[in-house]
Amino acid sequence: MPLFAGVGVALVTLFREDGALDAPATADLAARLVDLGVRCVLVAGTTGEAVALTPDERDALVGAVRAALPGGVPVLAGTGAPTGRQAAELTERAFGAGADAVLALSPPGVADPRAYYETVAKAAPGSLLAYHYPGASAPGIPVDLLPDLPVAGVKDSAGDAGRLLHERATYGGDLYTGAASLVGLCGAVGAAGALVAAANAVPEECVAAFAGDGAAQVRLAAVDRSASSEFPAGYKRAAAERFGVSTVTRVGT
Repeated sequence: MPLFAGVGVALVTLFREDGALDAPATADLAARLVDLGVRCVLVAGTTGEAVALTPDERDALVGAVRAALPGGVPVLAGTGAPTGRQAAELTERAFGAGADAVLALSPPGVADPRAYYETVAKAAPGSLLAYHYPGASAPGIPVDLLPDLPVAGVKDSAGDAGRLLHERATYGGDLYTGAASLVGLCGAVGAAGALVAAANAVPEECVAAFAGDGAAQVRLAAVDRSASSEFPAGYKRAAAERFGVSTVTRVGT
C-alpha cells in the first residue's frame, strides 16, 4: 500500500508579522485542507521554507500538524540536506516529533545519490520517499537509479511529462508528482498521487484533476502559473486570498 493515494499538499509554513513561526496557524490550515479532500500533508518541504527553519521549529511544526489531523492522514516531513549525515539527523528528529514518513531531497552536485539515501534510510524507522527536484537541488535523481534506492517511492517535481511516464513504466515504487500541471496525468496513468503547492489554495481543483476532470486540470494549471511566479510568496498570497492566512515569508526577506 502506498503512503497515501490521491492529492497531498506541500504545505506553506505560516509566520507571524514579526517573522516568528506560527505552528498553530499552520496546523489549522492543514486541517482545513484535509477537510477539503487533501490526503497527506507535507511539512518543512521546499514550499514550507525548510531552509529557513531551525531544527526545533521543524519539530514544532511536525508535532502541531500531527496533533491537528485525523490519524488516517499521514504527516510527511521534509528532511533533505546537503549530506547524508545531516539528512539522517533531521530524519530521526522528524520521526521523533510524530512524522509518519519523511521526504528527502537529493543532495546538490551529486550524480549518484545511492550512498546518501542508504545513510538516510538507516535513520528512518518508517517510510522514506526520495525527492527529485533539480530546480532546487541539481542534478536530481536519474530514473535508472530509482530502483536501487532504499525508498518506498519518489516525489518528482521536475514537471517533465516524459520523465514521469518513464518512471511509471520502469519504477515499481510509489510515484507522486510535485507539478500541478501533471496532476491529471498522474491520475490517468495510475500513479499514486500528487504532492503539490497549489493545494494550499485550491485543493478541490487538485482532487478533481487527479480524478480525471480535464477542465479542473486547466484551471489548476492557471492558478499554479500565477502562484509560482514568486516562490513561495505567491502560494502564500493565494492561500491568504482563500483562507485569510498570513503572507509573511522568511525566504527572500
